[in-house]
Amino acid sequence: MHQAEIILGLLVAVAALVWVANRLHIPYPILLVVGGLALSFVPHLPTVTLKPDHVFLLFLPPILYYAGLQTSWRDFRANIRPIGLLAIGLVLFTMLAVAIAAHTIIGMNWATSFVLGAIISPPDAVAATTILQRLRVPRRVVTILEGESLVNDATALVVYRFAVIAVVSGTFSLPWASVQFVIVSVGGVIIGLLAGIAVAWIRPRLRDSSVEHVVSLLTPFVAYLPAEWLHVSGVLAVVTCGIYIARRLGRITTAEIRLRAWAVWDTVIFLLNGLVFILIGLQMSNIIKQVPAGTLSQVIGWPIVIAIVAILARFAWVPTAAYVPRALFPRLRKLEPVTPPPQNVFIIAWTQMRGVVSLAAALALPMYCADGTTPFPDRNLIIFLTFGVILVTLVGQGLTLPAIIRALKLDRAGNEQADEENTARYLAALAAIERLDTLGANDAAAAAALQRARAEYDERIAYFSRLISPEGNGGILPTCENGQDVMREAIQAQRDMLSRLRDQGVIGDDVLRHLEHELDHEEARLLEEDPQAT
Repeated sequence: MHQAEIILGLLVAVAALVWVANRLHIPYPILLVVGGLALSFVPHLPTVTLKPDHVFLLFLPPILYYAGLQTSWRDFRANIRPIGLLAIGLVLFTMLAVAIAAHTIIGMNWATSFVLGAIISPPDAVAATTILQRLRVPRRVVTILEGESLVNDATALVVYRFAVIAVVSGTFSLPWASVQFVIVSVGGVIIGLLAGIAVAWIRPRLRDSSVEHVVSLLTPFVAYLPAEWLHVSGVLAVVTCGIYIARRLGRITTAEIRLRAWAVWDTVIFLLNGLVFILIGLQMSNIIKQVPAGTLSQVIGWPIVIAIVAILARFAWVPTAAYVPRALFPRLRKLEPVTPPPQNVFIIAWTQMRGVVSLAAALALPMYCADGTTPFPDRNLIIFLTFGVILVTLVGQGLTLPAIIRALKLDRAGNEQADEENTARYLAALAAIERLDTLGANDAAAAAALQRARAEYDERIAYFSRLISPEGNGGILPTCENGQDVMREAIQAQRDMLSRLRDQGVIGDDVLRHLEHELDHEEARLLEEDPQAT
């Protein structure tokens, strides 16, 4: 079969398996991995190989960029301490725990044990966000887990690079590695900001929707590739660029382009996620073939052991990081007065599915050491263990997560977000009324439209004021030519108010995106009614 036919076949398999997963109420990444695993053993099917370079270049940047676009900077910044403890501290702690287990139980040397630890340490961004989006989880839990998944890949891949160099060259310097870690991390953030600034400057000047959609899809690569060329963190560059663009999206694009762009991105990310997980499963037959004959029965239980060690490491770290600093530092209790509920801490500890980044890192291991003749120690075993841990954590923890959430009686903290939305709708309607009051009318039709619009927004203000019970709330007038002008001015006033509320920290980026999406639809309807309107 040709590559095009294989890709089309995989897309058909993805669509079918996702449909089945939805019917069975199973998170689709789990069924895709299991389905790919089953397909890998079907005789006479073409062999599909997951190439690490393709994962790091074609899959990872768009997925992380889209996650960055969906991230609320306000919530991310408010939870930066727990996110940092998980994305940096826990990654290093898990690497150490796995390395000790690999050395003492499996018998790997220390250098290769740390390579395995670096590969296993980061929970997968794609698996976490895909599964959590379908479950009812408190908002802060989602923020912390998604924030961790955005940053921990950068930590793990940097440490992975140093560990592989230590194995290949036989040397390692902790001071040098520490300095390099800071340079790589800060450099990635700087490149991401520069890429975001450049894209935010270019997009409003394109004035061609097709070209702008292409630029939108290429943006993650604009951030990722320069970072990789400069040997800094491409992951942090993409995430930083995504968060930066998200905060300016309402000012650099039109409603029509935003609506189409989100639809395009939703489809692209769905296809990429689906291909990633089914490709993970399809690797199993190739991985088993690389295990030396006669040793498979001996090593079959080792992935379970390593997975248990990684799970226990997270369960040891998460409660400690959640409660011990609060007990030791009174100032922290003042900054974070609400003690994390044990149920939330447990869910954060349990949600640790591994995925494509770990497998791609394992497959990317060099075949030989620096001399070009000595094979990389335990390379095939590391790949086998990595796949086993992915399977155990993704299937085992992913399948049990919904039941655990129900057992803990967790519910999405919708009240907080609903309050923010109601406040934003109320203030946005006030802004629309304020803008309408500054408008005059050139004819009877425009005057009637003004009156109707004002009545509609008066009703909105009255309704939302009852929900939130808010407290305390000359020259030539600009004119509107027709009803289209009236509604566009009102919509723009609401957009301006929502942006101010977001910038002031009253609402999060997720609430802004939700309400701005509604306004985009309103404006799109106006354009459909009058295509000549500008």
